[in-house]
Amino acid sequence: MKRLFALLFFLPALTVGADEIPPERQSDLLHLLRHDCGACHGMTLKGGLGPPLLPQSLAIYPREFLLQTILLGRAGTPMPPWRDFLTQAEAEWLLEQLLKGIDDNAS
Repeated sequence: MKRLFALLFFLPALTVGADEIPPERQSDLLHLLRHDCGACHGMTLKGGLGPPLLPQSLAIYPREFLLQTILLGRAGTPMPPWRDFLTQAEAEWLLEQLLKGIDDNAS
């Protein structure tokens, strides 16, 4: 029981919130979004091989569905999993940026 309590107490301290992503990593993530995601979703994220990643296009999907799509990809589609390259917090941060809308001048 003590081990369970210790685990539950310290586990939150081991996770990094999306707000705690350093600015230089945020810049790297925006670059990844523009260039890697943009290769399929269009450099302006308005669609291409993959669907558009604009706020109005994403608004119809539950947040958890979008997050799982980023991390796990979509079987039977060209969408690859990004979990080997992104932490949960980084994927959440990227999703938040997409839902707010990405400035065309961002990285």
